[in-house]
Amino acid sequence: MFDECMYFNTSALARRLEREWAAAFRPLGLAPPQGFVLRAVLQQPGISPSRLADEFAISRPTATRALDGLEAKGLVVRAIGEGDTRQVSVQPTDEARAIESALNAASAQVTKRLKKALGEAVFATLVNDIRGVHSALK
Repeated sequence: MFDECMYFNTSALARRLEREWAAAFRPLGLAPPQGFVLRAVLQQPGISPSRLADEFAISRPTATRALDGLEAKGLVVRAIGEGDTRQVSVQPTDEARAIESALNAASAQVTKRLKKALGEAVFATLVNDIRGVHSALK
């Protein structure tokens, strides 16, 4: 009935991927949004919440909620800029650095499973096409 409906098909795919990533990050006590935000903070220490929101194409309040959860778990700290108190940077804690390899390994395992299920070429094309559609609809 909805074979050609972009909304239905992308939503169904998003729910399926959410389950995959939730299972991968569960042993680390993280929800998928927290896992991805933490990976970004680990890769870019000092990143601002606004930059995180932009990179993930989410609202600033959504990024703030993810950071609140990570801060409550002791995985990130927010620092106010010295010259501009409106400027906030996010830093990973030692606890975050301690789980970084496990977090990256969990992500790599999901990606490996998806590539195996879809095939390397289909996986790469699909990710590229999705990014292109997202950019075109901005």
